[in-house]
Formats: sequence, C-alpha cells, structure tokens
Amino acid sequence: MIENIPIAKLHPFTGHPYKVLDNDEMDALTESVREHGIMTPLIVRPLAGGEYEVISGHRRLYAAQRAGIEAVPAFIHEIDRDAAAIELVDSNLHREHILPSEKAFAYKLKLEAINRQGQRTFSQLGKKINSYEEMAEQSGESRNQIHRYIRLTHLIPSLLDLVDEGRMAFSVGVELSYLEEAAQEYISEIYEYNETTPSYSQACRMHRECGIYDTDLFLNRIYQIMSESKPNQRERVSLPVEQLRRFFPEDYSPRDMQKVILRLVEDNCDTTRQTKPRDRGDR
Repeated sequence: MIENIPIAKLHPFTGHPYKVLDNDEMDALTESVREHGIMTPLIVRPLAGGEYEVISGHRRLYAAQRAGIEAVPAFIHEIDRDAAAIELVDSNLHREHILPSEKAFAYKLKLEAINRQGQRTFSQLGKKINSYEEMAEQSGESRNQIHRYIRLTHLIPSLLDLVDEGRMAFSVGVELSYLEEAAQEYISEIYEYNETTPSYSQACRMHRECGIYDTDLFLNRIYQIMSESKPNQRERVSLPVEQLRRFFPEDYSPRDMQKVILRLVEDNCDTTRQTKPRDRGDR
C-alpha cells in the first residue's frame, strides 16, 4: 500500500552503495519535485518505533528535503534487511549512469545478502546456493566480472575515485586492489605528484610481487616500476618525493610541493635559461 510518510521518519538504507550528489541532475530533480511533487513513490520497509528505511528512492528523498517537502508517498514492504538489500541493488543496478564504485559496492552488498539467505536455506533444507552463479544469471554479467567489480571495494578511496573519474583503468584498479593499504597509499601519492597511474602490465607485476618483499622494499619496487617509460607517456621530469620532503613542511602533499617548485621556476625563469646545466660531454 502507499502512504504519505513524514520525511523525519525516513532513514537511508545503511551502507547503500549509490551516491546522492549535489549536481545539475539533482538541481533539476529538486525543481521538478518542488513543482510537481514526488511522481514515483519511494519503496521503504518498516523499522521499530514507526520509523522506515528507504529501499528505493534515496535521490527523490534528498530532492524532497531540498525542496522543503515534509512528507512523501511510499510503498511499504514488510521484508527483512537481506531481501531489502537485494531489492535495493536490483532497482538501481541498471541505471544509465552508474559509477564503477557504485556497482562494486552494490554487488558486494547483494552477495553478502544472498550468502546469508543461502546459509539459512542450507540449514533448513540442506540446499546450497551458489551466490555468484545466481548473481551472474540475474545481472547478465559473468561471475568473473562480478568478482572483479567486488575487488574494487578493496581499493583505498583515492584510487577508487581515479577509477570513477576515468583517470585509471578498471582493470588496473582490480590488480591494485590486491596490494596492502600502504602500497596503495604510495601509488596514490605518486599520482598526486605527477598524475601518472600504472599501466595494466605494471599493475599486474605489482600484484605478482606484492608478497615477495617487506613493505619498505616493496614501496621501492613500486617506484622502480612506475618510473619506467610507458607507451604514449608524456615527457616529464620526475623527482622522488623522499628527496623533496626535507625542503617542505610535513603537511605538504606531493601536489603542494609541485606547485611551489613550478612557482619558483617561473619566478626565476630568466636565470634558469642562462644557467641550464651542461651535459658531461660538453666539458
């Protein structure tokens, strides 16, 4: 059934994977809601104390809040959290615009819910559910591709953002997801310094070698790998961050260092032209 439910009693689904952003699309949706109201009811499930958890309609709910609306129409589904998680994922998974990170956490949320349902089914009926096979059949993607998406949930936020922004290839993100957090942080730091991400070949080598070295040696190995020239790579000057740290405050990021260095070069441009270092062969 459909009821008008006060917004104050509606809560986002805990851990839902889809981003609700303040952008042009949200501005347009807010204006539409302000003029016409909520055309498509939300889907919610009841919680204790007369509260409700949103299954579908997080963007519409946010637009209604922005528009100053106090109550919205909603279908009330009497289902448990695992069934709600599966419905939430399925209702959004085929949107026209969906980020790799959204798909990754959506698949993870659904997999965990199916696994819990499968455990209950197994204990009651002695029947085991193959979660990946079930998801592959429903989504139209191979179980391997679903697994690759879920691997992205092991990336640190800064690297996952690069995948979402198209600055790092999906396949590269999958390979880097197997690295420890310290290694991922170092790769992110290198990107902040020179805006270079590993190639797929380089990421695969990092994945293969991540268990061979201790942390410090592996970070040095990452630097060696990423210092290699790549096809179509722009010519650039690279300076190891470790060599620059002693010249800058501790809270300076590689990007901050780069800005200062470029400003110093620009300020002394005439001098640097006159004092270009000579090659050893010029002597």
